Amino acid sequence: MKFLAVETSTMVGGVAIMEDDTLIAESRINVKVTHSERIMGAIDHILIQSGMKIDDIDVFAIAIGPGSFTGLRVGLSTVKGLVYATGKRLVSVPTLEAFAWNMPFSKYQVCPLLDARKKEVYAGIFRWNGNGFARVMNEQTIKIDKLLSLINEPTIFLGEGSIIYKDSIKAWLNDSAIFGNPQDMVPSPANVAYIGMIKAKKGEFEDPIKLVPLYIRKSEAEIKLSL
Repeated sequence: MKFLAVETSTMVGGVAIMEDDTLIAESRINVKVTHSERIMGAIDHILIQSGMKIDDIDVFAIAIGPGSFTGLRVGLSTVKGLVYATGKRLVSVPTLEAFAWNMPFSKYQVCPLLDARKKEVYAGIFRWNGNGFARVMNEQTIKIDKLLSLINEPTIFLGEGSIIYKDSIKAWLNDSAIFGNPQDMVPSPANVAYIGMIKAKKGEFEDPIKLVPLYIRKSEAEIKLSL
């Protein structure tokens, strides 16, 4: 079974192709413009490099959020278009769960952090249970100080949020704060493909009509409309 995964939750997006348990190709792009200008080109490129056509893909996987509102919309609309065009199946993968998979087999809990602005982060805490990651804290938008007050054990921090708030994290947790290496600090499309494969084997497919991004909080436009 062949999977094509799309990750556009942050400025570092990308595409991966996996066939059964084998990663065929992965491409990551640090976009200085928008994902809408790069994502289809990235998909076309990785298919060519893999010697495949879009109709060869059996299942599409999308990182569903939380993350950049614009990035999530672009990624999901792109994948929906491919699903409608090919008639293939769709799975969604929570962004922070896939991010935690940058640290499989870790003896420490893992806390991916994405910048949510307004001095907040999108955060989740995950613990390896032998077969995958279990949630210690569900994905949420939270002030960094409040998050740190909930942590009382050694924790690996990943993501742009951990870079932005590194000084605060180190000051609060001292030696209990562990930070990933540069290559571990960005989401991995390959992780999205792998978790998508696990979900597909369980038959956990999505209805492309009903599927929406996992924003967690309202956009600025929605907040203004509710006032």
